[in-house]
Amino acid sequence: MRLRSVDFLRGMIMIVMAIDHVRVYAGLPAGGPTAGIFFTRWITHFCAPGFAFFAGASTFLYFMKSKDVSDVRKFLISRGLLLVLLELTLIRFSWMFNLDYDRYAFTGVIWMLGWSMVILAAFVSLRPMMLTIIGLSMILLQQVFYYVPNVFPETVRPYVTYVWQVFYPVVAPGGQGNILSASSGLQEFLGLKVFYVLIPWIGVMMTGFGFGQVLLMDPQRRNRICIRLGLIIITLFVVIGSIIAIQTPSDLPFVFQLLGQQKYPPTQMYIFMTLGPLIALFPWAERVKGKLSDGIIAIGRVPMFYYLLHIPLIHLTAFGVNLLLFGTIHQDWYETAPFVTVPADQQWGLSLLYLVWIVDVAILYFASSWYAAYKSAHPEKLWLKYL
Repeated sequence: MRLRSVDFLRGMIMIVMAIDHVRVYAGLPAGGPTAGIFFTRWITHFCAPGFAFFAGASTFLYFMKSKDVSDVRKFLISRGLLLVLLELTLIRFSWMFNLDYDRYAFTGVIWMLGWSMVILAAFVSLRPMMLTIIGLSMILLQQVFYYVPNVFPETVRPYVTYVWQVFYPVVAPGGQGNILSASSGLQEFLGLKVFYVLIPWIGVMMTGFGFGQVLLMDPQRRNRICIRLGLIIITLFVVIGSIIAIQTPSDLPFVFQLLGQQKYPPTQMYIFMTLGPLIALFPWAERVKGKLSDGIIAIGRVPMFYYLLHIPLIHLTAFGVNLLLFGTIHQDWYETAPFVTVPADQQWGLSLLYLVWIVDVAILYFASSWYAAYKSAHPEKLWLKYL
């Protein structure tokens, strides 16, 4: 039996995620300066934390079904490495429609999820509560990892630093250490721009694994815990975030300061801001009914299939829009997607952005519904669990 709440919230995350990726091809900036663009970007911040958290919870549910540590470990490693491979091949090509790795390649959210699964495999035999403690420690004390290269002798420290930047930023964009914000600034590793470092994302996944225990509790107790825990996290975010915003000089409106939390890597406030509401919504997500919710759940049952399909679909849709508006597809704008350069006078408006998003999500819904039905009808095809 599947948990309706997990599939529903995961489906919502997949749908919302597409807004940000349509925004990429529309050429609009990632947040600001107007409220419309700011909140178009802000609502999608729930996606990456939801990916990692639900991946951990789903792993726990898979573990409870399998009861075999070696089976779960094998699945995590094999699927994790598959995700990394897909990130560097099919997904990268879908973003850019070129094979010029020398020009641009980056580590995205699927890379992060893949390596986090591989690392989680080493800890999956621990008790869920222990994994929760480790995960929360990574989230709350993440800045400690900034100092890891310093414990090595100076002779090997440059090499350790080079590798460690995949796990946690060690140098800010300007070349100076930045312990407080630890902004990654897209550091480079083996020719890849490090977009998603692994810490504290692996901690989010571990915490999600521990949270899986809550999902299997009696519904009344589970709902009570989710609402209380979610509200506590939201309150912590509002109180601490407001204090920081008030004490930080800025020309931005207070709401923009409070909600404009750092994502790369995700700070404690960013994770509080996103996971608190997601946890609090579990009871509602379990009860929601209707055809619309059924459609969302169909997407949530096959998130990887949806993800692999949505980027090339949005890319091709952008070609169609550009052809209608400007008479050419303008593939030259997307050679380094998701970091595109669209002239200001040719960027899409928000109305067009949301219209394209609705059309693309409708197409993705029909494709996901078909695949979810096919997957459910063929449990004997074990490879389907990877997609």
